[in-house]
Amino acid sequence: MTDGLSDWGNHAVSLRNFALFPLLAVLVGCGATPIDESTRQDLGNFDLAHNIVVATTATVGPLSRKVEPDVWKKSLTDAIDARLRRYDGDKLYHLGTSIDGYVLAVPGIPVVASPKSVLIIGVTLWNDREQRKINEEPEQFTVFESLSGETAISSGLTQSKEQQMENLSRNAAYQIEQWLAENPQWFEDDEPAEAAAEAEPATDDTGA
Repeated sequence: MTDGLSDWGNHAVSLRNFALFPLLAVLVGCGATPIDESTRQDLGNFDLAHNIVVATTATVGPLSRKVEPDVWKKSLTDAIDARLRRYDGDKLYHLGTSIDGYVLAVPGIPVVASPKSVLIIGVTLWNDREQRKINEEPEQFTVFESLSGETAISSGLTQSKEQQMENLSRNAAYQIEQWLAENPQWFEDDEPAEAAAEAEPATDDTGA
């Protein structure tokens, strides 16, 4: 399992996504809507075991504040834990998340540019019992900050980088949760039918 986990931070991200960074950084009005922290999905037998985040290969987009990889790692790890450790199914799954790129809007940019913060991540889910990846290729998410009075103009003018990271990390964790909920077949009871039949009590055919 260790060898597989170490691969999560090494996959390459399409250059097309990073070519869009200048556009993503100045998009107006495309932030995520605020999420309801109390919402809960039906994730079947899902129980989060390892939650591994790597940020050492993250590409920093243009006009962005810079963040040390360990700081990003803690921010996203904490957000995923808060979102997904609420589930207590009877089978263990591991999540590996790589922070592939980000823009944290900087202060001092003209209001007309209205720079936005954005985070690009790749996520892989593992089945612990079967020791295998559920999705062979990382699922990629482009995460925007939630729209609010502080981000409508530019979060670079109104928020610290810690606040920007928290906003993006929470939205990323929410998107991961939605992705899992869209694939309920991953969390169904996979006990073989014959094993279930063997567990049933034998019936007496003699009529006694």
